[in-house]
Amino acid sequence: MDTASSHRNPPVAITIAGSDSGGGAGVQADLKTFAAHHVYGTSVITAVTAQNTVGVQSYRTVDPDLVFAQIKSILDDFWIRGSKTGMLATTEVVQIVAEFAKDNMLPRLVVDPVMVAASGDSLITSDAIEAYIDDLFPHAYLITPNAPEASKLVGVRIDTSEDLVTAAIELKKMGSQNVLVKGGHLDDEKESIDVLYDGDQVFTFRATRIESKNTHGTGCTLSAAISANLARGTTLTDAVREAKAYVTSAIAGSKDWALGHGWGPLDHFNSVVHHY
Repeated sequence: MDTASSHRNPPVAITIAGSDSGGGAGVQADLKTFAAHHVYGTSVITAVTAQNTVGVQSYRTVDPDLVFAQIKSILDDFWIRGSKTGMLATTEVVQIVAEFAKDNMLPRLVVDPVMVAASGDSLITSDAIEAYIDDLFPHAYLITPNAPEASKLVGVRIDTSEDLVTAAIELKKMGSQNVLVKGGHLDDEKESIDVLYDGDQVFTFRATRIESKNTHGTGCTLSAAISANLARGTTLTDAVREAKAYVTSAIAGSKDWALGHGWGPLDHFNSVVHHY
């Protein structure tokens, strides 16, 4: 295992997620985001998608034994300071990640419960959702569902910022240390509102809504930015605040891009300057 023998080493984070062949979401977005935050990214591929800005044409999940081997290989060699998940897809993979998390081997684990792509394509089996709730959430430092995912998990309709708070409180009962419910899907014309609940306090994060069709990978990018900030040692509220600012900037940076014919990617190139 790597040690903290040199302060010159960048912090290391791990993403456990699916591969997006179009590069806008999944592991590709996570690694770009880690790099923008000056965090060294390692990756575990859980699924391979045939995907572009228009949609997901096909995908295959990676054998659970190979997912396990990838995680173990990284943990055996690197000192991991931040971890996150994206597309886990199957019950077996969710449970493998949960076992590592239960043994405290995935520090400050950010779980982004990816269920549906921006195009509307399903990325998870129904029984895997139950595995998230029963096996993984109780060992997560933070879960980051968007409003539709939170609605599916708690079984309530989410239309307002008040509903975000209600959903966060209900989700907290599923065992995660902290809950961030993202409100980007709400029909608010002026602001994008996210709500963080730590079991005691509710924190609200607001950003001016940017009109853009290039929003593919927004959720992956936000959770990766939070994970990168946590790997650098920032507090949770600062990690979320800085990550939201990064995503807002990334959306603004790509709003005039014309990459692909559908929901285009964000501008991940806006590097965050940190001094070690």
